[in-house]
Formats: sequence, structure tokens, C-alpha cells
Amino acid sequence: MNSVRSATVFTHRRPAETEPAIAALLEAAQAAGAVLRMDPDETAKHDLEPRPCLELNAPIRPDVDMCFALGGDGTVLGGLRTYAGTDVPVFGVNFGEIGFLATVERDQAQSGFARAFAGEFEVLSLPAIKLSDHRGEWLAINDVSMHRQPGRRVADLAYAVGEDVVGRVRCDGIVVATPAGSTGYNLANGGPVMAWGVEGFVVSFIAPHSLTARALVVAPGDVLRILNCSREESVDVTIDGRPVSVLDPGEELQAQFADAQSHLAQLPGTSFYQRLRQKFGRLAAGR
Repeated sequence: MNSVRSATVFTHRRPAETEPAIAALLEAAQAAGAVLRMDPDETAKHDLEPRPCLELNAPIRPDVDMCFALGGDGTVLGGLRTYAGTDVPVFGVNFGEIGFLATVERDQAQSGFARAFAGEFEVLSLPAIKLSDHRGEWLAINDVSMHRQPGRRVADLAYAVGEDVVGRVRCDGIVVATPAGSTGYNLANGGPVMAWGVEGFVVSFIAPHSLTARALVVAPGDVLRILNCSREESVDVTIDGRPVSVLDPGEELQAQFADAQSHLAQLPGTSFYQRLRQKFGRLAAGR
């Protein structure tokens, strides 16, 4: 890859944790002759002095060379959403629990930044799920979940591929996940892990009131329809962990595979299976 000359910086909501990494990032940027851009939210979060390698209160621009995301998977997802539809790769430093999307761990930040500015990284294209209903359209990098509202009855949801209704399940909700998102909410529901590079998306159920409900992998060219069959109860719609809408009784949400919507930086030689072993093997071993 080409060397990085300008980059946007996003961090999670605990600035004291990322302070050493920010200092290392500034040092690496200055050594590389690059410029870091921090928007007004990031500027207010960090007590930084102006310097030649730093632009404070800078508006988000689509023509930067990279986005650095210092935080958990939510922070990395924020960067991927911001730069979806562009060629800007997101370089994640894990300050969260699992950090499945992170490029490097926090103790590798200094060397990772130097390699990033030197262009010593690979770019992995990630698909997304395009969602639409009568209220609007959204893009999910990881997953979309539809779940019953607190204190209400269980959801009554049907799912169809095109015009063919596959099934109808009373459950707490449904999760539709990309391959990158299959190791999150979908995995917690007992859904299959999909390797990065697989084309398609997976549907799994949250606490299904059924002995026969099974996860379904949908082909990339098919349109999935989720229908709220309840007569009274609405369900909440959450995309990448953010509430965005509701699905009222009788309404439906459509989901479709969208290839190469965002780009994740990774160190050369990194594989999905290596990442899977390191992240989830570490949790199983109690770190």
C-alpha cells in the first residue's frame, strides 16, 4: 500500500485510556510527515496543543488516506460506517474486550502506527447489509437485530426470501449478520461463524419459542424480508448496536447483501482463522 499522509482519528469515550496511544500516534505522524485530523467531538475529548502534524476541530473528509480507530469494536464500526462507500481503510487499535475487528492490540500500537504510515498493511474489503422499509434506508456493517420491546409480549416474526416464506417464529427477536458480524450477536444465539470472504449473510433467532428454528445463510443475490406478524406489538430495530427504528405490526424490513462497502486495514499475513483463534481462544483460556 501507499504511505499514509493524512488520517482521521476516532477514539472511544474514555480518553484517559487512549492517551498513551494518542501520544504515540502523534509521534509517528510527525516522523512520517503526515497530518492527523480530529473532528470537534474528538478535539473536545483530548487536551491537545496545536502542532504541524495535527488539525483540531477538523470536519470529516472523504479524501484522507486512513482512519485510525482507538477503542473497541464499536469504535472501529463507527469508522467503517463513516467511510463506507469510500476507499479509506480503518486501522483499529483494541481498547475493548474482544476487539475482533482491531488491526493490533494496544501494546502493539507504537509499532503498528509506524507500519501504517509506511504503508505496510493490507486492506480487506468487508460487505454490508442494505436495509430498507417505508421509513428509510440504512447500512449495517456488522448486524441488524429486531427484538421485542421491554415489558411486551414475545415477538411474532416471519422471514421470507423473495416471495417464499421460509418460516414464522415466536421469539425475542431476529439477528441478520454479515460475515464480519457473525462472531457477535449471531454467535451468541448459536448461529454459524462465517469466514470473512464468504458472500452472503446469516439469520439467527434470539430465544426462539420453538424446537425447530434454525439459523439460515442467505445467498448474496437474494432479498430477505422480515415481517412483524403481531397484531399489537412493535419490535425495535437496532443496527450495529444503535437503535434506528421500529417495526410496527404488519410492517416488513428488507435486507440485501452489499459487497465491498467498507475497508479494514490488517497487518500482512493476518488471516480470519488466526484472528478467530487468538480472540476466542484467549477468552476460552481465561486470558
